[in-house]
Amino acid sequence: MAETPFHEGERAAQALAGLASHGAGIRTFMPDQHRNFFATLPWLFAGVRDAGGWPLATVLTGQPGFATSPAPTVLSVLSLPAADDPAGPGLLPGAPIGLLGIEFETRRRNRANGLVAKRDGGGFAVSVAQSFGNCAKYIQVRHRLGDNPDAPCAIETIAGLDDDARTMIAQADTFFIASAAPSGLADGGVDLSHRGGMRGFVRLEGDTLTVPDFAGNRYFNTLGNLLLEPRAALLFVDFAKGTTLQLQGTTEIVWGGVELADLEGAERLWRFRVTRGWRRHSALPLRWSKPEFALTTLETGSRKAA
Repeated sequence: MAETPFHEGERAAQALAGLASHGAGIRTFMPDQHRNFFATLPWLFAGVRDAGGWPLATVLTGQPGFATSPAPTVLSVLSLPAADDPAGPGLLPGAPIGLLGIEFETRRRNRANGLVAKRDGGGFAVSVAQSFGNCAKYIQVRHRLGDNPDAPCAIETIAGLDDDARTMIAQADTFFIASAAPSGLADGGVDLSHRGGMRGFVRLEGDTLTVPDFAGNRYFNTLGNLLLEPRAALLFVDFAKGTTLQLQGTTEIVWGGVELADLEGAERLWRFRVTRGWRRHSALPLRWSKPEFALTTLETGSRKAA
């Protein structure tokens, strides 16, 4: 087999979808344009594992320049999760991490996966093993309105979805998913990815979320991980109020069937059954405008009649 950047789960997901990718855009270093891009961002999304091996997703903030790249295989981040953020303990030297930088004004996003190289009281550094960009599909344009000086509220632990969580999910047009290959897989790691759609694109039934999977870059990083390790984590952000909702749960992929007719553009579905979660009001200082929906998002928005 020719050398490939994909592990066995990613290759299996590509085969199940009837698609393939050579992964030409995946590098073992960050090109200068990615290094410069991260330095312009006011936030950075991260996926890690907790002590039990479960993925967790979180978001880090700072003034632009808080994330810098002193070398093509190093990303330095001068920020840490809050002391009670469940993702914080996952940022240990040697631990896998997936990072996503996203600029909503331009719909640009780049990813960097690797290992935590060091951590101190001011932040951490990542040894980058994979660097790649993603297309702008399904990213809604938002403009930064400024910062909110209010202090974050205490984190709330929730065993399942309460009314506030359901409302937040039902109104979401964007969320983030952290997934991880099995820890023993040499070419695997943790990945953090973006998902977008029209409001209501995430369907709720009890404590189960059903998410359409639209056409993407054919890498299948997320679904490839989920094939081998069904545990995952989601992060929802209230862009107007700064509230965050972190969820852990188990997943199931639906590769075909009548369910796919429920939403235009869905090539497959996946379900996420909530195990536990955390919510923090005013968690983020950043405030953003209402979304301007991407044309690709608008093309997915019409549910078909039963």
